[in-house]
Amino acid sequence: MPARDLFHQAVRHALEKEDWIVTHDPLHIELPDIEVYIDLGANRLLAAKRKHQKIAIEIKTFLGTSTMFDFHMAVGQFVNYRFILNKVEPDRKLYLAVPVGTYNTFFKRETVQEMIQAHDLKIVVYNPDLEVLKQWIN
Repeated sequence: MPARDLFHQAVRHALEKEDWIVTHDPLHIELPDIEVYIDLGANRLLAAKRKHQKIAIEIKTFLGTSTMFDFHMAVGQFVNYRFILNKVEPDRKLYLAVPVGTYNTFFKRETVQEMIQAHDLKIVVYNPDLEVLKQWIN
């Protein structure tokens, strides 16, 4: 099992504050020829629609020496995880968890926004210090 990111617990606590039930920590997916561990799996009942919403969260810190390289690695991992997740749980949506500082300084750049759209990334922006989710971006 891979090591947890530095902000793993902060994101987990933030999800729980928003009434998500963490069902998997990590979410283990095994196919006949490959297995992956996505950081968190969670469910939440939407009362208005009376159906369950299921998500998976891959948490990133973006604390490496190159934010562009970290982004490159995160996008590749996200695309692969989304493909595998769609094979076994197509109703569970995958989100990339990004710290608010990195989102404000890097993810808002025009070219980065174009790459996010091109790869259809779903993002949740989190504040690791306050342990809150700031924004969901579909």
